[in-house]
Amino acid sequence: MIIINTDIRNYIINNFKNDKKETLRNAIEESVKEKDEITLPGMGVFLEIIWTDAKDELKEELLDIIMQRLKKEK
Repeated sequence: MIIINTDIRNYIINNFKNDKKETLRNAIEESVKEKDEITLPGMGVFLEIIWTDAKDELKEELLDIIMQRLKKEK
């Protein structure tokens, strides 16, 4: 299990907290498109934020999406 350093977490949050939604969307889409290993900690911070504030229904939906995708991977 990888533990994200608080400094990395704070850096990611501070780096994006004043950006517009479109900037955040572009950063996420570019990271996913490029499959850039360097951006994985940032994506983890985003997931942590989502998970922390998500209602149970959204958590279940996210888990379903992840499980479906994992089954597709070889």
